[in-house]
Amino acid sequence: MKKIGIMGGTFNPPHIGHLIMANEVLHVLKLDEVRFMPNAIPPHKHKSNDATAQQRFAMTELAIASNRRFKMEPYEIQQGGISYSYDTLKALTAVEPDSDFYFIIGGDMIDTLHTWHRIDELLQLVHFVGVFRPGSNGETRLPIELVPAPVIDLSSTELRQRFADNRDVTYLIPQKVEQFIREEGLYGAK
Repeated sequence: MKKIGIMGGTFNPPHIGHLIMANEVLHVLKLDEVRFMPNAIPPHKHKSNDATAQQRFAMTELAIASNRRFKMEPYEIQQGGISYSYDTLKALTAVEPDSDFYFIIGGDMIDTLHTWHRIDELLQLVHFVGVFRPGSNGETRLPIELVPAPVIDLSSTELRQRFADNRDVTYLIPQKVEQFIREEGLYGAK
């Protein structure tokens, strides 16, 4: 049985916190791979000045390129529209019935997991893995395996603001992602 981690999100932009979280879960749970799955249109957050789905996909692909056990999962981008984890994981488990899926979420998502669309049915499809994040409680009544990881107080929101303010982002995001953002002029980058 193949063990596959799924890390969904906006990745707007992807940063070292995402990479560290995925890498820690990969090794602690001895997963075969972790797939990064950017949302097409996230149900929880969207702003008109954000990077497009294709730009977020491209940035994430650049961010994970150096780790052969990190892969891209294009399902939600290909489907388009608003992404709900239940619908996505139902489709993925149907296509790969011989795989165990581990849905990786940060502490902020753990706190609101009980509000997710069809959460009880989703719990039948995947194992939830949580990684603590600063500013969250990381508590839920739902079954979730917690994996310890180095705590980095960094968010995509903060990075977008740093680009808008022309402040330094060195070591906070992969260099190739920073270069892409500057070339595309995303987030007001100069």
